Amino acid sequence: MLKDETRHATSLAAAISPVERLHALVAADMTATDKLIHERMGSTVALIPDLSRHLIDSGGKRLRPLLTLAAARLWDYQGQGHVKLAAAVEFIHTATLLHDDVVDESTLRRGKVSANLVWGNKPSVLVGDFLFSRAFQLMVETGSLTVLGILSGASAVIAEGEVMQLKSANNLGVTEEDYLHVVSAKTAALFAAAAEAGAVIASRPADEIAAMHAYGQNLGIAFQLVDDALDYSGRQALMGKSVGDDFREAKVTLPVILAYARATDVARKFWTRTIETGPQGETDLDRAITLVEETGAISDTMARARRYADQARGALSSLPDGEIRAALADIADFCVERAY
Repeated sequence: MLKDETRHATSLAAAISPVERLHALVAADMTATDKLIHERMGSTVALIPDLSRHLIDSGGKRLRPLLTLAAARLWDYQGQGHVKLAAAVEFIHTATLLHDDVVDESTLRRGKVSANLVWGNKPSVLVGDFLFSRAFQLMVETGSLTVLGILSGASAVIAEGEVMQLKSANNLGVTEEDYLHVVSAKTAALFAAAAEAGAVIASRPADEIAAMHAYGQNLGIAFQLVDDALDYSGRQALMGKSVGDDFREAKVTLPVILAYARATDVARKFWTRTIETGPQGETDLDRAITLVEETGAISDTMARARRYADQARGALSSLPDGEIRAALADIADFCVERAY
């Protein structure tokens, strides 16, 4: 009977993703975080919770706050500061998504009509500002100037990343180095800060805090590289997600950078028209997908993502062994494997 139970537990662990496994390991903390999020997004101005809830309850994995909770629990932290920080991280993330959708003129977010399309651009920006403010209130309540510095610094870096990305749109002169600067700022900065803040609130020494920062930074870069590859992949369609959003918005991501560098003269004219000058036609997305696949741009983007995922896993090697560390390491692998 014991063998059967062990076999069942093993098969169950294999059936769920590492993200779901980590959720289960910090389930009570995540429940407390979700409760706090819904409490703090409340307002007497009805539009604020309505608009906030539209995005916050839209099915996101809560990966960033999950990193904060897991980092704190990795060292058996027993306080409640990590819950406040996890909620702050989710508010920062949600605020940036609201602002992103306005800047990008997006119509969909997580398979739902975007908030800016439902309520308009001005309410989306203002509610994003409200959530940023709530995030800072929660940080202050922890009483830690260190975590306040980490998360406020990340917020500034994210904003810089958004501006850099805005400048790189419609520009085929963007280099891989430029692109990685944007990704490091726009996406990886919050991953890194979320993981680092959990270690700080648990009063860990500098080397362990640095290890969690490195884990989050590398995971965030890998995560974005995979997302950008999937936007030109049939796998994205199989997962029920839209394909070609970056192309339609003329964003110059790594698949385009690599494909353009390897393009024939005819293909370069295609990229110039569709990315820099316009207009795009109905068949252009299919052509773009073919070009990035033919030039090996997708496989090379994924190879780079794999390297960053390996670095994320490696950053954990000196930290306490156990189920949480194992799940964090597996998340780095899962981040890349979800593309296959």
